[in-house]
Amino acid sequence: MAWWKFWERGAGGRRVTDYYEEGVALVRQERHHEALTSFRLALRQRPDDAATLEQMAVVYTHIDLPDEAVKSYQRALELRPTSTSAHYGLAFLLLKAGHTEAAVVHLEAFLQRAKSDRDDPRQMEHARRTLGRVKASKPVGPDGQNEDAADTDASPGPG
Repeated sequence: MAWWKFWERGAGGRRVTDYYEEGVALVRQERHHEALTSFRLALRQRPDDAATLEQMAVVYTHIDLPDEAVKSYQRALELRPTSTSAHYGLAFLLLKAGHTEAAVVHLEAFLQRAKSDRDDPRQMEHARRTLGRVKASKPVGPDGQNEDAADTDASPGPG
């Protein structure tokens, strides 16, 4: 028996389901709830698998459970701190939730670790543009006004 066949079958010769691959296939079919079940089963087999946690975060995002997605990305980063996909996904979830400073940290981590030969150049450009916009925006104070509004002329402009 070839060595890879051993991995597909348990000690008793019966086929062992690869729940991670099953989950990925279900995501491609947009069967997100079923995929989530498969990923949970995959985590039971390999509790510290960052890739499974990242896939779960994507699914949680698709089914509109952003808090669970954030937790999954954070756990994935605990296991694999250099994961560009976890930094990228987490950054945009944090931005959407209004946690700008934390999002900047993850956008910068993504851009620092991203490799042009491995990561999607569109994601890299999107992260750069987003980071530039976030850094260029003025902080908002508790009254909803720009904190530096007192330093600017209140006039509406020329005319």
